[in-house]
Amino acid sequence: MATKSSNSNLHRAAKVKNDEFYTQLADIEKELKHYKDQFRDKIVYCNCDDPFESNFFKYFAANFNALRLKRLITTSYTKSPIAGGQLPLFEMEGLKPDGKEPYVIEITEVLDINKDGAISIEDVETLLRRNKKSSRKLQGNGDFRSEECVELLKRADIVVTNPPFSLFRQYVAQLMEHGKKFLIIGNDNAISYKDFFEFIKKNKVWNGYGKVKEFKQPDGTLKKFGNVGWYTNLDTTKRHEKLTLYKKYNAKEYSKYDNYNAIEVPKVSDIPINHKGVMGVPVTFLDKYNPNQFEILGITDRDSKNKYRTKMYTKEDSPKYNDLNRRAAIKVNNELKPTYARLLIKFKQ
Repeated sequence: MATKSSNSNLHRAAKVKNDEFYTQLADIEKELKHYKDQFRDKIVYCNCDDPFESNFFKYFAANFNALRLKRLITTSYTKSPIAGGQLPLFEMEGLKPDGKEPYVIEITEVLDINKDGAISIEDVETLLRRNKKSSRKLQGNGDFRSEECVELLKRADIVVTNPPFSLFRQYVAQLMEHGKKFLIIGNDNAISYKDFFEFIKKNKVWNGYGKVKEFKQPDGTLKKFGNVGWYTNLDTTKRHEKLTLYKKYNAKEYSKYDNYNAIEVPKVSDIPINHKGVMGVPVTFLDKYNPNQFEILGITDRDSKNKYRTKMYTKEDSPKYNDLNRRAAIKVNNELKPTYARLLIKFKQ
């Protein structure tokens, strides 16, 4: 359950466009362990990542051979406050003699250069210092929307990164436009974005396995978030697991919405196994969603054109009619109350 302060951090970050939150290696390892076979012989692109600060780059570089990658591409952004921080760029053959500039690194092999019997990030650093073909300056600023970064994107098979929170919609739209597989970090509130929700509804995007609760900031401190997790279009085993249910529908226990043709199901575990109609469930349902078991029909979040909505309130109905119109509403002690955002679902026939 998200804490108020954690969610406030997310809203504050989006408002001021503070996008400098770096994913910790443990969170990357925890999620990526579920997809290893899907990376075999693939070109991976991390397009929001300074190579020597990004744990995405470190993970894929250190596991280049174990994952049997074909190529790893990483681009840095000119406005990153940490670009070139750990390994001075003048030490990299492909980049000297200039300094802190956006650049691209491409790796096609990682050898055990230090002969310690294992591939490590130290081997990657040595490779970059010696091989001038592995890195070069970008002509532009390294923005993922720039022409040269889009050209790199076209060459990639899978994109993995933590994109800027403030540009999430643009970022996903670009991935979709180019038909790319991806595994990215985003906040749970993204499902209320109209365009992004359509991808969810059409089974073009789904939840990954885990949540990411802490990110490192440029000053080294940690920032906590409550509702941030992984989104992907790589297949997962969990989206094929049938949700086990035990409750049966009865009209006394399940309220019917006053403004939607659906019933309220306050907890995912309470989905009634014998209800044939439309049900409103918490958005956490996405963590349990099996497209062979359920169909997502819509979301009760500021969608006045939803075909399951039955009415729009006016001030004659309630002084809080605007709040009621934002969501599904139920009657509690003869008073209309809005619910949290609900996914509208039904069992698949």
